[in-house]
Amino acid sequence: MVLPPRPMFDTVCTFPLSSELFAQVVHPSEPLVAVGLSSGHVATLKLPSSSEDNGSAKSRGRRGSNGTDVVEAAWKTKRHRGSCRSLAYSVDGLQLYSAGTDGVVKAADCETGKVTGKVAIPLDPSLRAGQVDAPTVLHALSPQTLLLATDSGALHLYDLRDPAPSLPLDSSKTAFTGSKPSQTHHPHTDYISSLSAIPASSASTSGFSKQWLTTGGTTLALTDLRRGVLVKSEDQEEILMSSLYITGLPAKKSTGSTGEKAVVGGGDGVITLWEKGQWDDQDERITVSKEKETLDVMAEVPEGIGGIGRKVAVGLGDGKVRFVRLGMNKVVGEVQHDEIEGVIGLGFDVNGRMISGGGQIVKVWEEHIAGAAEAEEDEEVVVSKRTADSDDSDDEADEAEEESEEEKPRKRRKKRKRGKGPVSAGAGLSLSGLD
Repeated sequence: MVLPPRPMFDTVCTFPLSSELFAQVVHPSEPLVAVGLSSGHVATLKLPSSSEDNGSAKSRGRRGSNGTDVVEAAWKTKRHRGSCRSLAYSVDGLQLYSAGTDGVVKAADCETGKVTGKVAIPLDPSLRAGQVDAPTVLHALSPQTLLLATDSGALHLYDLRDPAPSLPLDSSKTAFTGSKPSQTHHPHTDYISSLSAIPASSASTSGFSKQWLTTGGTTLALTDLRRGVLVKSEDQEEILMSSLYITGLPAKKSTGSTGEKAVVGGGDGVITLWEKGQWDDQDERITVSKEKETLDVMAEVPEGIGGIGRKVAVGLGDGKVRFVRLGMNKVVGEVQHDEIEGVIGLGFDVNGRMISGGGQIVKVWEEHIAGAAEAEEDEEVVVSKRTADSDDSDDEADEAEEESEEEKPRKRRKKRKRGKGPVSAGAGLSLSGLD
């Protein structure tokens, strides 16, 4: 007897959005989440208090509401003349960076939403006049470095110290405005879909990352802050959509594994694992969606949630969030964010709650606590599995069938992120008059 995986999380509340979600980022140290919309609006949402914080199940009793009386908008503004494509918090969480199809990157005070600096995205000479090289990824690598990736595969590095974007704006001087990238690299020939920083080594004096992985088209690339693009993988024959860098996995001397891997989500429903330092090709595969749904976004599940082992939450194009346990390399749980729209935003807040976003809704989830009835049911399933010898042979047959399916040639299916592609700048590159 085989039952579907139990949900690892329960919905706390659902927050409706005024237009389609294009970007989402969770604050590093406060229960806040910022959203960027297709309308060009950017908002910061205050999440409900955790049931652990108030010592009761009060917040749990309000699950399933529309969320407007639980999640509050700290501020909301029309930030970009086009859609807002990407967001990132500064390392200390005091600044919120946003990039839009108007060709502008803006820095804003996280608490008030007031713009503290802005800069034009460099134009791509391969595009016709008036077209913007649309942003795809923003990432604050350190207090000094902001990374901006684009549709053309360009990767721009901005030095935030010259000038610092935290300087106040006035009529005579606009901080951060007019700054050009300190470096520009081209690790990919197609749009950059994800970026994952590699943690600093124990020998680092700053404690901040100086290397990162990107996915673009069908390749993975490693770039160094000082030396540029170091390694580019072989063509994987499938679009790569999302990535994470995971540490703390069991090290294996027999295989040379260091316990650190890149976890990459593909357009074919498969996660590929890449051993640290071996960036030319993947070494393991995990089937997350047999229906080959795209794996658009991933987030590491905080330790202790959902039992032992390192786990990854994966947002799929069919609106599901599935949970994969590394080591076992199998799906161990699933929840449904939306029945129609895919999941494009996923993260965990300071209280360990999962925040999923897609379509015109954001959902807040808390870890599922199994009741007594569920525990008894689990015990019955364990007993039945021990006594049903035929089940083991069936499982072996199923595993053999799955392996044979994975050996078949993979069909290449290229799917661009929602809304990505060349966009017209129009009058959007004028920096005057923008909030």
